[in-house]
Parts: sequence; C-alpha cells; structure tokens
Amino acid sequence: MIMSSKARLQAARALVSPASSPPGPVLPFGDDRIDGLLPGGGLPLARWHEAGGEGLDVETAVSAAAFVAAVITPLARKGAVVWVMRRDDLHAPGLFGLGFPTRSLVQVKVRDETQALAVLEDALGCAGIVAAVGEIDTVDLTAGRRFQLACERHGALGFAIHRRPFGGQTRRSVSGSSSATRWTIAPEPSEPESGEFGLGAPRWRVSLDRCRGGRSGAWIMEKTDEPYPLRVVADLADRQLAPPQSLRLVG
Repeated sequence: MIMSSKARLQAARALVSPASSPPGPVLPFGDDRIDGLLPGGGLPLARWHEAGGEGLDVETAVSAAAFVAAVITPLARKGAVVWVMRRDDLHAPGLFGLGFPTRSLVQVKVRDETQALAVLEDALGCAGIVAAVGEIDTVDLTAGRRFQLACERHGALGFAIHRRPFGGQTRRSVSGSSSATRWTIAPEPSEPESGEFGLGAPRWRVSLDRCRGGRSGAWIMEKTDEPYPLRVVADLADRQLAPPQSLRLVG
C-alpha cells in the first residue's frame, strides 16, 4: 500500500508531536489559579514530580514533606503510599494532623542514596501503590527516566523530595529534565481566623518553578479540612514576568 504525501506528513507529525495527545488523569488542586497552569487541569498522575526547600529546609525537608503529604492526601485515601527515607524522622502524628490517612502509609528506611533511588523506583512500579515519595539528594537523567517508566506501569504518582539529610555540600544537580513539575516550598507564618487567638492553619510559600506543558506560578497556600486539602491564600508575583530592575547611580 502506497501512502499519499498528505498521509505521510500526518503520520510524521503524530510521531514528533506527543503533546498533541490528550492529557491523562490528573490530581486537581481545586483552584483555577493553580490548575489553570497545569496540563489537563491538575497535577499529572502516572508522572513523577520534584519538591525542595530553601535554607535549612534543604537538610530537614520539613516544609516540602508537609506540602507533598497534603497534596497526595486524596490519593492516600484510595490506596497505599510508600515513603522512602534515609533518616528515620518522618513524624507520622504530624502527617495525621495534616489530614493524611497514616493507615495508608508504608515507611521504608534505606541506608544510602543509591538504595533510596532503587526502592523508590520499585515502589512506583508496584500494583496497588497510588503514590511513592522519596527523600533524595539528586535525581540524574537516567534515574528520572526510570522513575517515569515505573510510574507508567500502574499509573502511580511519584514525588522526589530533594533532601541532604546529613548536611554537606550541595552536589551539582541535573534533575528536572524528565519530571512533570518542580516545586520550591518555604514556611509561611500562619494567621488565626478572624476574632480568634493562637495559631492558624499551616501555611507555605509555594513556587511552581517548572511545569512541562504548562506555566510557572507562586502562591501562599494554606492547609484546609475541605475536600481539596490546600487552598490559595494569596498570589505572589510571577518572577518570570517581573520587569528587570534598573540600576541607579547614587551620588
């Protein structure tokens, strides 16, 4: 059978234009200010994502872990979540306080970075695992591709939380080329409800630094007890769209 020139052109476009395929299932945030930036209207499932912190949080990963736990809470109500860590300091009661169903949590302690990468890949490829989280310093290109293939086996969502659990100098990272999204999370002071005293709901300064097929953005977000576990408190300026500061000579 001889294909016409038009048919050959259409076949070639289908091969080189994967973005034209319809988006897969997603995990929505429930707010158009976030979902509108993400392909398909939410955090893509069957993909892996990255989250990290700033300053001391690079070593402790407290803010990033809390944010990721809140994000995947709707999935954790439906199946098992594996959490891979090099330090045995994941505070399950704290996750429960965030609304995370700890009965779905499977904690795996590993001895080093190499084992953490291997266990996270295995967990992502296991049937019945809806999400897997790994506290990992760096994800190189090879590991990222392996994570993606593992996610696609059963549609699991993966999160690599960048963490140096024992401090030390930051290694050069080439991560992000194959992850669906990359986030930076920092703590934000809470505010009590109007007319109340004490602490309010936990808040974070959330930056979506990179999104394949979407756009970046930044917000202050707060934990809620509503169907969607996070809500936007305030929008932050888009750093990519901010005009450059002009230099002024003084004196």
